Amino acid sequence: MKFIVVLAVIVGLAMADEKYTSENDNFDVDALVANIDELKKFSGCFLDINDCDAVAADFKKDIPEAFQQACAKCTDAQKHIFKKFIAGLKEKLPHDYEAFMKKYDPESKFYPALEKVINV
Repeated sequence: MKFIVVLAVIVGLAMADEKYTSENDNFDVDALVANIDELKKFSGCFLDINDCDAVAADFKKDIPEAFQQACAKCTDAQKHIFKKFIAGLKEKLPHDYEAFMKKYDPESKFYPALEKVINV
């Protein structure tokens, strides 16, 4: 019985430190936001308007959970990328920003907590 309890604690601790894959942590989000056509491609991918390239698809798969869990599994680099992307989208493509927020947080209940985490 003790073994099961110890195993459960170890698994719980391991899951608490679980992060999203860091393979795109060096992504140049500033270049993305500076290039309106590329920003539209990413936005279109996230909004199911157009196909996704490999990098956008990798980010897209984590967006729903990142919203719901206030980026609990995000690395510091991913938090920075998310912050810059959302700010760029809001400034340069406000209609896409509204659609993005409506898609991933339709009741506006997750973004306040996420915003606190990514604005650190």
